[in-house]
Amino acid sequence: LLLSLLLLGRPGQGAPGQGAGTWSRFARLPYPQDQLFLHDTFPDGFLWGAGSAAYQTEGGWRQGGKGASVWDTFAHRPATPPGAAPPGPVGGDVASDSYNNLFRDVEGLRRLGVSHYRFSLSWARLLPNGTAPPNPAGLAHYGRLLARLRELGVEPVVTLYHWDLPQALQDAFGGWASPVLPQLFRDYAELCFRHFGGQVRYWLTIDNPYVVAWHGYGTGRLPPGVRGGPRLGYLAAHHLLQAHAKVWHLYNDHFRPAQRGKVSIALSSHWIKPQRMTEKNIKECQKSLDFVLGWFAKPIFIDGDYPESMRSNLSSLLPEFSEAEKKYIKGTADFFALSFGATLSFQLLDSHMKFQQLESISLRQLLYWINSEYNNPQIFIVENSWFVSGTTKRDDAKYIYYLKKFIMETLKAIRYDGVNVFGYTVWSLLDGFEWHRGYSIRRGLFYVDFQSHDKKLMPKSSVLFYEKVIEKNGFPPLPENQPIEGIFPCGFAWGIVDDYIQVDTTPAQFLDSNVYVWDVHQTKKLIKVDGVYASKRKRHCIDFAAIRLQISLLQEMHVTHFHFSLKWSLILPLGNLSLINHTLVHYYQCFASELLRVNITPVVALWQPMIENQELPVSLAKYGAWENTETVQAFVEYARFCFTSLGDHVKFWITMNEPSVKNLTYTAGHNLLKAHAKVWHLYDKEFRRSQKGKISIALQADWVEPACPFSRNDQEVADRILEFDIGWLAEPIFGNGDYPEVMRAWLHRINSVDLYNFHLPYFSEDEKKLIQGSFDFFALSHYTTTLVGSEKEDAVKYDHYLEVQMINDITWLHSPSRVAVVPGGLRKLLKWVKSKYGDVPVYVMANGIDDDQSMVHDKLRVYYIQNYINEALKAYTLDNVNLQGYFVYSFNDKTAPKYGLYSYVANQYEPKPSLKHYREIIDNNGFPGPETPELLCPEEVASCPECHFFRTRKSLLAFISFIFVAFIVTIFFITYYSKRVERRYK
Repeated sequence: LLLSLLLLGRPGQGAPGQGAGTWSRFARLPYPQDQLFLHDTFPDGFLWGAGSAAYQTEGGWRQGGKGASVWDTFAHRPATPPGAAPPGPVGGDVASDSYNNLFRDVEGLRRLGVSHYRFSLSWARLLPNGTAPPNPAGLAHYGRLLARLRELGVEPVVTLYHWDLPQALQDAFGGWASPVLPQLFRDYAELCFRHFGGQVRYWLTIDNPYVVAWHGYGTGRLPPGVRGGPRLGYLAAHHLLQAHAKVWHLYNDHFRPAQRGKVSIALSSHWIKPQRMTEKNIKECQKSLDFVLGWFAKPIFIDGDYPESMRSNLSSLLPEFSEAEKKYIKGTADFFALSFGATLSFQLLDSHMKFQQLESISLRQLLYWINSEYNNPQIFIVENSWFVSGTTKRDDAKYIYYLKKFIMETLKAIRYDGVNVFGYTVWSLLDGFEWHRGYSIRRGLFYVDFQSHDKKLMPKSSVLFYEKVIEKNGFPPLPENQPIEGIFPCGFAWGIVDDYIQVDTTPAQFLDSNVYVWDVHQTKKLIKVDGVYASKRKRHCIDFAAIRLQISLLQEMHVTHFHFSLKWSLILPLGNLSLINHTLVHYYQCFASELLRVNITPVVALWQPMIENQELPVSLAKYGAWENTETVQAFVEYARFCFTSLGDHVKFWITMNEPSVKNLTYTAGHNLLKAHAKVWHLYDKEFRRSQKGKISIALQADWVEPACPFSRNDQEVADRILEFDIGWLAEPIFGNGDYPEVMRAWLHRINSVDLYNFHLPYFSEDEKKLIQGSFDFFALSHYTTTLVGSEKEDAVKYDHYLEVQMINDITWLHSPSRVAVVPGGLRKLLKWVKSKYGDVPVYVMANGIDDDQSMVHDKLRVYYIQNYINEALKAYTLDNVNLQGYFVYSFNDKTAPKYGLYSYVANQYEPKPSLKHYREIIDNNGFPGPETPELLCPEEVASCPECHFFRTRKSLLAFISFIFVAFIVTIFFITYYSKRVERRYK
C-alpha cells in the first residue's frame, strides 16, 4: 500500500492551487487497502493534548473582578441562543466552573497523561475594560494554572482570544469592525507575553477568525450579533488578520529571543467533496476551501493577500491590503494550527460557501490539501473531535469512534501522505457550554453534571480510550490482527450457497413426441406433421439443460459442498400431500444426483423464510403461519416426504435455514423450535440408519460487541442482544432445552416496569427433552459485526424494547450497502459458540458481502473472503473450535444480486476475481506457509461415481448400445454385399 501511495505521489513544494490535486489523488488510492484501519504508531515526540476555552468552561462571570464579554451579553438576551437547550444554565455564567476548580481540571490532565493543554485566556478577566489597568485577580488565576501545569510537566498551549471580546470594546469601538482593535489586541498580547511568556512555548493569537468575522459581524448568528452583511464580515476579518500580524511581530521582535516560543493562529476548516468528479466541481471545491480556510491562511502562509478566487468573485466587497501590509502579514505563523470538527463542520459553515458541493469530515484529505497548498508547513492540530447528545452521560461511544477515526486519519496523513503533523489536541477536556448549541451537546472527555453544586469531573469511556492511545502513541499492531499460516483438516467442507437453485423444468427437445419436416427450400423452418407421433421415452436428468449449466459452474469453483433450499410452497402447494409437484421433485432429485456425480455434496434446507408468505404454502401462511400449531405437523409431513423422495441423494440436511428472529413472535419461535425437533427425531428414528445422513438447524449469528469496551453497561447490553438474537433458538437445542434465562429475566422486567405484555411461552418437560440435543452439528450464517451501547444517542437507531443503541464504528470498512466488514467478529463468534455449547461440530453455512457491480470493486469481496477464512482458521488452529466447514454466500448475481461469485449480465455467467481467489484457497485447503507441515489425507472412499453414472442412465445406455450394434451390423452387410457385387461383375 505504501508503495502505491508513493507512486501516486506525495505533495512537493506547495503553491496556491496545488491542493486541487487532492480529490483526484484520493480517488485513485488502492481499494480497499487504503480504507483499512492503520495499525501503527506516531513519530517519537508526538504531542498529545486536550483543550478548552475560557468562556465555555470557566464560569465565574462576576468573580474576581472579571469584566463582561460579548458572550456574557449575548447569552443574557431575552431570546434563547439558536439551537440552545431548554431553560437551564445560562450561557457560560457557571458552565463547568473551572475558575473555582483549577486543580480539578489539572488532575484530569494528569490522569490522561497528556503532553500539552490548550486553554484560552479571558481578555475580559485580565483587562475588564479591554484596556489597562490589568486585573490582579485574573493575572493570579492564570499564574496558578501555569504553575500547576509546570509541576505536572504539561506544556501549555495558550490562546489569547477565543471569541470572548470585552463588551467595553464592542460598545466603545464597534469591536472587530473597528481599525482600532488590532492595536488594542497588541497591547493585550503584550501584557500576556510579559506576565506568562516565560512559561509558554506555544501561543495562538486568535481562534477561528472565520466564525468571529462571518457570524459575529456578517450574519449576526454569534456575538456580538451584528448583522452587517458580507461587507462588514470581510472588514472584520481584515482587522483580525492585521491584529494577528501585529502580535506575531511583537513577539518576534521583543519576546522570542528570551522566551524562545512559537506563535500562530488557530484556523478552522471544513472539508468538501465534489458531487461528481468533474473539473468544474473540483474547482468549486477548491473555491470553497479558499473562502473559508484560504481567506486567512493564504495571506499568512503564502503572500500576504487573499485567494485569487475571492478577489475575482467578491470584487469591491473584499478590502485591499497595501504592499507594505502584505509584507507585514506574510509569514506571520511559526506553524500551521488547525481546528477541525464539530464547531464548524455541518454547523457554522455558511451554505453559500459550499458552492453546491458536498460537505464531508475527512481530516486526512484536509491535511493533505493544506500540505499541498501552503508549502508543507508543520501542522499542529489544536482542536478536533465530534460530539454526543447532551443527555449522554459516561458511555460516549459515538464520540470515541469519531475520535478514533480522526486520530487514525492523522496517522495515515503522516505515514502514507508525508504530511508533517507534530501534535494533536482533543476538544475538549471537559463538558462545557457549546456556543450556539448551549448544553444540548457534549464534547468533553470528562463528564460534568451542570446541575450539581460541586461540578465533579467523571471520566467517560472516551478517557479510557484516549489515555490508551497516548500510552501506546497510536495503534500499534496487535498479534490478533495479524494473519496466520496454516491449513484446515482433512475432509473440511468447502462450500458455496444459493438461496434457491434456478429451476427450469422446460423439457428437452428429445422429449417432444411430435414429428417435424424441415422446409429447406422456402421457410427454412421445422414444420410439425399433424397426426404423426414418435414413440415416447422416459425423462432423464440429462434432459435439464439448466442443471448441466449450474453443475459446470460449480465445478469451476472446486467446492466440495453446495448449499441450497427447497421451496416448500412449490413442492406442496396446498401444504399437504394432496397435491404434489412431481416435476419439481424430479428436478431436485436430478440436481442432487448430478452434484453427487461430480463429487459435490448437496446440503439441502427444507425451509428458508422469504418475504412472500415466509416461503410457506399459502394455506398455511393465511392461517397464522408459524403461530398456528398445525404448521408444525404440516412441516413434519413435508419433511417426511422430502426424506423419502430425496434422502438417497442428500446426506446433509438443514431443517430451517436462517429463521429471522427479528420477524418472529415468541409464539411463532416456540412452534418453530418444536417443528425442528420433531423433524430431527423423525430423521433420527426412521431415516438415519438407511440413509446415513446428518441434520441440524442453521441460525443467523452476527457478532455483537459493546460499543464502549470498557463499559460494564455496554457489555451487559451486548450479552443481552446475543441471547435474544442467537440464544433464543440456540439455547433450547444446544443448551438446556429451555430459553435463555437472560430473556426470561429481561421480559419479566420490562413487563412489570414498562407495562409491556410480551409473553415467552414455557416448554413442558417432555418438550424440553424433545428439543434438547436435536442437532448433529451447529450451523451458522455470519455476515457482520454490530456495536451496541446502553446510552440513548440516536433515536432512529435506538431499540426501546431491548434498551439498546446501535453504534457504528466509522473506521471499519463498509460495503456499498453499509454492512461492516469485521473479520475478527467471526473468530469471536466461534469462540463464543464453543464456550456456550461445548465442542460441537460447527459449520459456517453462509458468509458473504455485497459489492459494487464493476469488476474493479470485487476487490472488497476478495479481501472479505481472504480475511474471514483466515479468522476461521485462527478459531480452528488457535482456539480449538471444532470447525468442519465454510460456505461463501453467494453462488451468482442472478439469484443474489451483488453477492455472487459469478456475475450475470446479458444471460451470461462470468467468474469474478473473488471466485478465483476462493478457488485458490480451496485448492490449498487454507493458507499454507513454508513452515506448514504437509497434511496427508486418506483417499476418500468414493461410491464409484462411474458406477453411479451408469446406474442412473440404464435406458439411455440401452438405446446407445442398440444404435452401436445396428451400426456394426449395417457396416457388415454393406461390406458383405459390396464384395458379392464385385465378384458377380468379375
